[in-house]
Amino acid sequence: MINLLHPAIVIPTLIFLFLLLGYIGVPLWVWSLYFAVALAVFHAPIWAWVLFGIVAVVLNVPMLRQIIITSPLIYSIKSLNIFPKISETERAAIEAGSVWVDGEFFSGKPDFQRINSEPYPQVTPELQAFLDGPVEQVCHMASDWEIYRRKDLPPEVWEKLGQERFFGMMIPKEYDGLGFSNFAYSTVMTKLASRSFTHVATVGVTNSLGPAKLLLRYGTPEQKNYYLPRLARGEEIPCFALTEPTAGSDAASIKSEGVVFKGEDGKLYLRLNWKKRYITLGAIATLLGLAFRLRDPKNLLGKGEDVGITCALIPTDTPGVVLGKRHDPMGVPFYNSPTEGHDVVVSIDQIIGGVEQAGQGWKMLMQSLAAGRGISFPATCTGIAKLVTRVTSAHATVRQQFGLSIGRFEGIEEPLARIGGLTYLMEAARVYTCGAVDKGEQPAVVSAIAKYNLTELSRKIINDGMDIVGGAGICRGPRNLLANIYTATPISITVEGANILTRTMMIFGQGAIRCHPYVYSEIVALNQSDVTAFDHAFWNHIGSMVRNGFRALLLSISRGHLARSTVKGATARYYRKLEWASASFAFLTDLALFCFGGTLKRREKLTGRFADILSWMYLGTATLRRFEAEGCLSEDLPFVHWAMEYTFAQIQQAFEGIFNNMPVPVLGALFRGPIAWWWRLNPIGTLPSDQLGSEVARSLQIPGQRRDRLTASIYIPADPNEALGRLERAFLLSSQAEPILKTIKAASHIGKLPQQRPERLIAAALEAGVINSAEVELLREAEFARNDAIQVDAFTLEEYQQGNLALGTTKELLQVVLQ
Repeated sequence: MINLLHPAIVIPTLIFLFLLLGYIGVPLWVWSLYFAVALAVFHAPIWAWVLFGIVAVVLNVPMLRQIIITSPLIYSIKSLNIFPKISETERAAIEAGSVWVDGEFFSGKPDFQRINSEPYPQVTPELQAFLDGPVEQVCHMASDWEIYRRKDLPPEVWEKLGQERFFGMMIPKEYDGLGFSNFAYSTVMTKLASRSFTHVATVGVTNSLGPAKLLLRYGTPEQKNYYLPRLARGEEIPCFALTEPTAGSDAASIKSEGVVFKGEDGKLYLRLNWKKRYITLGAIATLLGLAFRLRDPKNLLGKGEDVGITCALIPTDTPGVVLGKRHDPMGVPFYNSPTEGHDVVVSIDQIIGGVEQAGQGWKMLMQSLAAGRGISFPATCTGIAKLVTRVTSAHATVRQQFGLSIGRFEGIEEPLARIGGLTYLMEAARVYTCGAVDKGEQPAVVSAIAKYNLTELSRKIINDGMDIVGGAGICRGPRNLLANIYTATPISITVEGANILTRTMMIFGQGAIRCHPYVYSEIVALNQSDVTAFDHAFWNHIGSMVRNGFRALLLSISRGHLARSTVKGATARYYRKLEWASASFAFLTDLALFCFGGTLKRREKLTGRFADILSWMYLGTATLRRFEAEGCLSEDLPFVHWAMEYTFAQIQQAFEGIFNNMPVPVLGALFRGPIAWWWRLNPIGTLPSDQLGSEVARSLQIPGQRRDRLTASIYIPADPNEALGRLERAFLLSSQAEPILKTIKAASHIGKLPQQRPERLIAAALEAGVINSAEVELLREAEFARNDAIQVDAFTLEEYQQGNLALGTTKELLQVVLQ
């Protein structure tokens, strides 16, 4: 008979149970029961039972635990300033948004069923009609080169934008707007971006961060009824003035000031003084949204002398408003301007939302940015990525060197694969994020992730694109499709939260507080000295950390196979790996919080790496969500595999940075050594394989649905006299000619034709009956189109010297827009 109490059975059983309970994450009383059984099995002495009993009772009885452990702990935390202090401006930023799927990654055990049930919107017939109609027409009316030469949109484009309600896409139909969803607006911006950055810079501010958005959410009925229809119809050109010379990232420190006073008529007014810069549309705006610090020396509003940051609407024809100058942002000709106000007097009723919203400006701005940051620039950058994909894939086929299309060379395949794989991922993140906002979420952290990462990925893509097209990318002119985009790239990186700030402070700094299951509750309880609330949050936090430590360990040892995937098939392994990454991320987050406390937010190199892990977990999740939402199309799998393998390479790189730079005694050495070795999701530096990259690159060079789907909803002119239209025609003809050239080459190999390049054997092939006259005509047409497409622009000296002259004036523009 087997002795079940034999140490060879008991010890492995207890170890197994220990790991199982830790992996599951059982309550404290279950752990107490486990240790009681262990003591009984090993016949522990009386003193051990007494000690265990005291500890177990104290830990499991909330009242005792709060008195003996939690209360002294709160006193120590406050004395040592372990938890971060949160200013009122930081609190407003943290509370502005909502927690969405980002919270799943901080849990360490993401619910992928929930994640995959989140909306993934599709283009509706109404949206498609707008894309095919007004958007197509606007794009057709002026090329990027013409806009660059003119230093402005042509007057007829401004007129069209106003007539078709481009400035009121997000304004409800009841106010004469289009009533578009965030996804619809984003999709329109994607197409506009594929034509010209000036389009999106002009249209974006009127729809995203501007008077219209603030009025919709906070405006009084009178303000909405008067201003929203005028904004929707383009009768008012809006701008929003926030940034100042000394208040950029730290926008809460603005110096612009408004003072409340009572006029001779007994009514209340504001006297405003400001100096702002970087204000899009500022030079031509007719309605200026202004953020300023409001003072009320006589307490006329009943809110004290320092009311706080406030937002108001200022008609720009008000005396004292100074406009008319413009900055030159990298030569991109959208209106970006300084503005000043000197003793500008407006009614108190011009405060957005009325007197009730006085002092609430910072909260209003943070709430608007919490969602909006993830819409406009991700759409712009995705449109650029799709355009670069279209251009480079066509160019790689059309351009030949050494008798081959350059896309056949591995040196070109490598960047082309990055372009294709990242474009698939960016579109996934764009649509998935829009779905959340349209659902009613305000995912501040996810919006920051989308803004930062999609602008950075766009920069990678345009750099790769410029490398592929070579000289055709650096010679400006109407044939050049990438130079102006390349020049404009730093703009997206810089505005609506500079990327360095967004990565190091917003993504993880806010995320670790707002999205963590317990940290914010702990901070609030500490500030309120609420022992009961802190006790509940803190001990649950400890339990969560213990569970995630066990999960990270066991998932690492099993290489993720212990995790359960919610889907089957080719992508199942990625769900398991993401769960492993989440457990490791959550455990390391808690370790960093406990080790560094309030000083963690100053360790920006470390928080930046945590931000990278969180970002790529979200981007990978969005990629998988897209694949599921679009019906798990097998032809898209190369893009999915490439994007996911790239995703885990970025996650691993960030983990390595944390392991190598965790300044914790003893643990730091372990992280740099054995822990890093068995914790790795990927070997260091592992990127998608060359074979997979070749598959992605080659698929981009084949005309058809896969390439069209990857670059859907961008502007592709049909006119072969347009740069992209010319390139597309050459691409299609070259692709059609390729099988004929292969036929000639095969005939040459078997001796039916001489050993020469197929292009030189066309006449001989016709005479030998290898090809027919129709095929000869196609080959000649393709060769002509190919030679035409690879030409670059050249100018006479006189043309070049006069090339940057503007073709219109601001006065003419306003006359057209305000008709």
